This record gives sequence, C-alpha cells and structure tokens, in this order.
Amino acid sequence: MYQDTLRKEKHSLSENGNRSIATARISIIIPTLNESKNIQATLASTQASTNVEIIVVDGGSRDDTVDIVESLGVKVIASYKNRARQMNAGAKNATGDILLFLHADTVLPADFDAMIRSALQQPLTVGGAFALRINAPDIGLRLVEWGVKWRSKLFKMPYGDQAIFITKEKFNDIGGFPELAIMEDFELIRHLKILGKITLIPVPVITSPRRWLKKGILQTTLINQIVIIAYFIGISPEIIRSWYRGEKTN
Repeated sequence: MYQDTLRKEKHSLSENGNRSIATARISIIIPTLNESKNIQATLASTQASTNVEIIVVDGGSRDDTVDIVESLGVKVIASYKNRARQMNAGAKNATGDILLFLHADTVLPADFDAMIRSALQQPLTVGGAFALRINAPDIGLRLVEWGVKWRSKLFKMPYGDQAIFITKEKFNDIGGFPELAIMEDFELIRHLKILGKITLIPVPVITSPRRWLKKGILQTTLINQIVIIAYFIGISPEIIRSWYRGEKTN
C-alpha cells in the first residue's frame, strides 16, 4: 500500500535528520464563493493532520459559507471574486512552508499531510497534486477520471481540482497564480514545470460531480477541451470564463 511505503519513508527521513520538509507546516488555502453545502465536509477532511493551518479566502459569498467557516474556528479572509486572486491572498497570509490549494468542494484523503511532505522530499520535486475521484457512480465519470490520470501521468499537468501543492519558496519564485479569469492553475503548473519535477500522488482527492452533472458529462468534457484550445489561440480569459461558467466577467 502507498500509505505503508509513505510511513517508512517518513520514518527514514526523520532518522536521517532531513527534517525541513518532513516536518514543515502546511498552509491549506481554500477559495470559496457560496459553498455552504460543501465547505464543512472539506474542512473536516483537513482535521486529522499534523502542523497544518487552514485559510479560507471568500470571494463575497451570499449564503452561510463564512458563518459556517467561522463557527468552526477557521480563519477567513475577504477577497475579490476571482479564484486566482483569492488563492494569492491566502498564500500571502500563510505561515507555512508548504502551500496546498484546495477547492471548496473537494475532500482530502487520510494522511494527506504526510503524503505531501514525503512527495516534496523527492529529488528535483517542486510541487505536485493528487489523483482525482469524482463522487458519483456514473460510468462516464470513471472515463473522466481515467483521462485525468493519463493527462497527469504523461504530461505532468494536474489541474486545480486535484489539490495542487508547492513550497512557498517556489510559489513566490514564479510569482504565484497569474490573476486570470480562468486557467490560472494551468499557467501555474506550466511555470512550475520549468523549475523542476511535478509529482502525482496516486491516492485520490474526492471532488463533487456537480459541474459534470449540471451540463452533462460529455458536454462538460468537450467544453473543457474547447477552453484549452481557445486559451492557446489567444482568446481573452474573461471571454472564455463567460462561455465556461455562463456568468458575466468582473
């Protein structure tokens, strides 16, 4: 099992005195906007961890998101409605040496903290992410997961819903997330790959199926590919976001 190997590696790292990352604090940064239905489960998945802080950066929720987060004793920062800006604001306020960017509808696996520290101890590794599982039984979603697995494995291009992690030092070196309307995770990983290796942890985070079920699995998958093509041919991220999310730009 991956977790058994992880525990052995963690013990060996401590014995060898290489403790800077093995014991580093992890700052979990969660951008939110009207996530009252999901945020409690997401926060609960962070609790069985060691030397971790949680920072929720809210983009102007009109539901009970902020009240729920504050009732659980978690720090909340107010920000503009823009996920890249929200995550950069969280990073700026983070005290950890490792940053973990977690979507508000995504649940972390047990021992995520030890897995991240172990992954960042590997030679030349500058960041990484987890495998992805979508929380619904549809066969089409298993195909989506398969596609994510091979995209991540072959191209080392995980996306934000896979819980990207990076040392704060490297995050600052590349200037954080580019403050785009969309594709900020794609650009972060592209810049990060220049500095070193991207590691994929085979244990999955579990994310909500809502965006696939809302528009349909096939349609959502096609839209995702169109978004990437549109971005590469130079269409404005603001226009792309309006297509993708069906909302007005800021």
